Amino acid sequence: MTSTTARFTGAALLALLLPLSSGAEQHLTEKYRVNVPPSVELNYAIKAKQSGITLDGEARVLWQSGGGKFITSTETRAMLLGKILDTKSEGGIDEYGLAPVSFTEKRFRKEATSANFHRDRKIIDFSASPETYAIKGGEQDRNSAIWQLVSVARAAPEKFKVGSHWTFFVVGQRDAETWSFRVTKLEKISTPHGELNTVRVVKAPPDQKGQQVELWLAPGLEWYPARIRYTEPDGDFIEQSLATVTKKPG
Repeated sequence: MTSTTARFTGAALLALLLPLSSGAEQHLTEKYRVNVPPSVELNYAIKAKQSGITLDGEARVLWQSGGGKFITSTETRAMLLGKILDTKSEGGIDEYGLAPVSFTEKRFRKEATSANFHRDRKIIDFSASPETYAIKGGEQDRNSAIWQLVSVARAAPEKFKVGSHWTFFVVGQRDAETWSFRVTKLEKISTPHGELNTVRVVKAPPDQKGQQVELWLAPGLEWYPARIRYTEPDGDFIEQSLATVTKKPG
């Protein structure tokens, strides 16, 4: 059951003078215009298949922005197991959009790990890895990347059309990589919150061997994610469907 729950969580720092990795010198970032969404609490129903086992659960996502800062956190629970994942990202908002300062993650039966963006020294490092990356502007973490995408879509909905690509350099718990999102189609979907018109966006792994991420963003609901699906190469998946939306003060 431990390996199953570890895969279910499937959705990043050390010393001052560590040398930069080759990735730090090579990664590229994009500067997009953004319009951050209003603060909100989103609750999702979860369905998943992991190692042949069907799991149900729920997730609560909090997004808060105001005063040039943002905080977003996710708490995921599985039936019978309780809380299996806690994540939190916080930072500021600059000319590139969201500018994370810290990203923490606590998985089921594992120690918490963190990624820290030292913006004064322009370096990203990790509590669970010796890797380091340079801050060039626009770097995201795995929590903030989705909200950066939402903010980009809100700022330029006329450009967020089928066939368009949106690229971010995304930090995890041990390293970082480029994520490329492609807008694939407009789609009406059914969720516990009701039927919603959405824009489907896909992040496919570059080698087609890793995890695929699909997002259904709802323009009629401030572009909040109405559905999020993570699919593994072996067919296992986790799907979050929007259940409730509660606006929060900024």
